[in-house]
Amino acid sequence: MSRRIRRSLGLVAVLAVAVFVSACTTTQSAGTQVDDNTIHAKIKAKLTAERFSNIVNVDINVTNGIVTLAGEVPNEKVKMDAEAEARSVEGVKQVINNLQVKYPSKP
Repeated sequence: MSRRIRRSLGLVAVLAVAVFVSACTTTQSAGTQVDDNTIHAKIKAKLTAERFSNIVNVDINVTNGIVTLAGEVPNEKVKMDAEAEARSVEGVKQVINNLQVKYPSKP
């Protein structure tokens, strides 16, 4: 094999590894990911406490300290209380409350 072909193959291999490694990275640092996971766990614990026993379908997403709440709650008070609990967790920068009040169906 000529030297030029070996050099080209080596360059292709290096580029392939670089693309693979960059595809595996995240936009968050390890510290931020840990913080977001901690925030998520604390909010989940608060929203699964006995006080909130009537909510079961709430999704919590945390990215860079910004919390998004989504799902259904039985009334407006629970919606506001869930947002307040999320805001009370250390490290939360913002809460986006996308919770929907699900009114009971009429007989």
